[in-house]
Amino acid sequence: MSEESASPWLVVGLGNPGPEYAANRHNVGFMVADLLAERMGGRFKAHKARAQVVEGRIGPPGPGSRRVVVAKPSSYMNLSGGPVTALRDFYKVPLERIVAVHDELDIDYGALRLKLGGGDNGHNGLKSMTKSLGAEYHRVRFGIGRPPGRMQVADFVLKDFSSAERKELDYFVDRAADAVEALVTEGLERAQSAYNS
Repeated sequence: MSEESASPWLVVGLGNPGPEYAANRHNVGFMVADLLAERMGGRFKAHKARAQVVEGRIGPPGPGSRRVVVAKPSSYMNLSGGPVTALRDFYKVPLERIVAVHDELDIDYGALRLKLGGGDNGHNGLKSMTKSLGAEYHRVRFGIGRPPGRMQVADFVLKDFSSAERKELDYFVDRAADAVEALVTEGLERAQSAYNS
């Protein structure tokens, strides 16, 4: 089967819909999805699968590029599995071509870890996806660090990035988008050796 006739990749940015959540740490997956859409020259459109999607290609022009659907579920984070499953079925995407981009508490701010499969580490978006799909999809984990002092995790992830963090946020989001492109075009091992900080 040629790459052209192969299934597209499905890159899912995890977040919560609505302007009040837009700058939250928990929405960094949406931020990366927005940048990927911008790079692809596309605009998000509503899809019947309860998601915003943009279709296009990423990677170098020519045979090295890959068909990609970038999606942001329109449901809340803890219900992400439903829209992702509907998109998988609609676009006929095998599980190993699904990539979740999400915030990760156990990694320092701005660091990245790419992996295939694994647990959800208490992340409600991953929990919902794994329940619906199984665990063997790719993850691009974007470090947000642990909450300071006694702040509750739920409060921390639903707060906006601090002013100090925002100084570097664009750079880190850009690097995460690069990592997604590398994963899709060059494979997991090469992307891990380049981006797993």
